[in-house]
Amino acid sequence: MTPATLTPPRNEEHTAPAPLRTRRRRLSLTPYVFVAPFYVVFAAFGLYPLVFALQLSFTNWKGAGEARFIGLDNYTYLLTSPEFWASLGNSAVMWLLIVPVQIVGGLAAAVLLANARLRLRGMFRVAFIAPFVTPLVAMAQVWIVVFDSDYGLVNHLLRLVGLPGVDWLTSTTWAKPTLALLFLWKTTGFAVIILLAGLQAVPSDVYEAAALDGASRRRQFWSLTLPLVRRSIAFLIVVQTLAVFQMFAEPFVVTQGGPYGSTTTGGLYLYNHITASDLGTGAANSFLLVLLVFALSLLSVRLLRSRDE
Repeated sequence: MTPATLTPPRNEEHTAPAPLRTRRRRLSLTPYVFVAPFYVVFAAFGLYPLVFALQLSFTNWKGAGEARFIGLDNYTYLLTSPEFWASLGNSAVMWLLIVPVQIVGGLAAAVLLANARLRLRGMFRVAFIAPFVTPLVAMAQVWIVVFDSDYGLVNHLLRLVGLPGVDWLTSTTWAKPTLALLFLWKTTGFAVIILLAGLQAVPSDVYEAAALDGASRRRQFWSLTLPLVRRSIAFLIVVQTLAVFQMFAEPFVVTQGGPYGSTTTGGLYLYNHITASDLGTGAANSFLLVLLVFALSLLSVRLLRSRDE
């Protein structure tokens, strides 16, 4: 063995000239400099408010003075409060009135819009997306006028055909369906766009092979279209579940949570704590809603997951 083979390899980093080492360090830090603004903004406006709200949920802070640690009292109060469970029940009913109808209707509309032989497809797509970009508060005011018990357009049309008027916004029976109709009108265009994107991602040769095998259009829909857009449906269910349980503007503007609290959703009940300066209970309420929506979203995704995933 020669002496040269016994000499340990020299570290190029330490043997390189000083300017070269400085340049290498700068190059290695460059990616971190580019991504640093995102982490700074996320820490300031995302992570810090989240941690502060979690800390607040264990206190009785009223918005002024010193916050006193009270442990799990806010969570215990909410979990034993009939009003809290009633707000979740109202949100659950709204979910049943909205999400299944929106998935079925949105999928039917997306299948029609995906048909290349449909005339005026561009106009229909604009018609579906127009309500989604319309200001919600403005349309909520229109909803109040259209569904007014005495002077509303809907009751006027009912009376023209000999039917009695309905207390759309002032009865516990009809207030939730009327708000659900407003939510459907506002957000179904978004559902159609998501499902239409899922349909257009399906390769056309799949349908051509199915047609050569003699599969009818109905069989193609149940055996090809529905399984292949399952992920789009799962995404839509998660997003709309979040939106329904956080629904605030619709009941706040149209019914103020009434009549008799029948339209007080989870989001509006949380807002009531904020206006009462009960910030600790409000923070605890928000985390309970997060846990509930997270569990429902996981359940929805698991139910819609295919066996090979």
